[in-house]
Amino acid sequence: MNSVRLSICIATLNRAAFLGETLDTILSQATDEVEVVIVDGASTDNTSEVVQSAQARYGRVRYLRLEKKGGVDQDYCRAAEMAVGEYVWLFTDDDLLKPGAVAAVLQATKSAYSLIIVNAEVRGKDLAVCLQAQRVPIDKDRAYSPNTPERDHLLADTGTYLSFIGAVVIQRAIWQQREKPKYFGTEFIHVGVIFQRPLPGDTLMMAQPWIVIRYGNAQWVSRSFRIAMFNWPNLIWSFPDFADWAKRKVVAPQPWCSYQQLVYDRALGRLCLRDYETALAPLIKSPLRRFLTGAIARTPVGLLNALSRFYARWVLRKNPSIGLYDLEAWHQSNTTP
Repeated sequence: MNSVRLSICIATLNRAAFLGETLDTILSQATDEVEVVIVDGASTDNTSEVVQSAQARYGRVRYLRLEKKGGVDQDYCRAAEMAVGEYVWLFTDDDLLKPGAVAAVLQATKSAYSLIIVNAEVRGKDLAVCLQAQRVPIDKDRAYSPNTPERDHLLADTGTYLSFIGAVVIQRAIWQQREKPKYFGTEFIHVGVIFQRPLPGDTLMMAQPWIVIRYGNAQWVSRSFRIAMFNWPNLIWSFPDFADWAKRKVVAPQPWCSYQQLVYDRALGRLCLRDYETALAPLIKSPLRRFLTGAIARTPVGLLNALSRFYARWVLRKNPSIGLYDLEAWHQSNTTP
């Protein structure tokens, strides 16, 4: 009889410098009900050595190194296929689990939720500074039924946070039954699986932050503008069974049409002239709008950054729920436009 209740599934690529610490925080609290499944998208660093060290410490670490890079969506699917647990936790290869996280999730799985969303705190790339103590600011656990209007509130309340795949613990049977190939290449296959239609059972949103997110360390920084402006909104607005108001709470249908959004993205270093020329200019019909958008893409990042910081701090004084980690973490990550 299978005794594995929770399969922690990690897709990784050239992250040996971070993966070892991630695995340490998992294996230090793993029980006989837990396995770890790692799919390596053809890493060229010493990822295999890091995994072998983990396997020597804990027998239920399984590792598959692919011959060539296939994409993060496909790799998570492969990990879930290899898994044998009742639930799969689609965890990241550079973030950390707090002590007690595995026990808390195992306890939650006993209530047969279709989906469990694990809250997190956000830290800078080196983990020294806490940028946000609780990514989803709720006082106590919340349960959402699959019926309207609760399923709309699930999307509205958690959709933005669920861009982070490490929060997702889902029944493996549900994952296996749902359509997946259509979401390959989006970078957010888990969101497609969750929201392509209502889940069969309840969802739990955990209030306690059990994950430490290493913010500003994403591997797709160079593609972040296209992902944020096109992949993400196109995905969210593709779900037919959810209300438009809930989708709008997550992202506007065409965020690239907003000058304010473009200024913000330029300040973060996400928008560059190449993005304007290849992604935006072909879509803009108005010469004036094309000129203004191009001007934003050419404006020095330092100037916009200073203005954005001033604006964010001014807004923060009026609305304490708005955090600064979006700007601060990008500064700390040493990314360049």
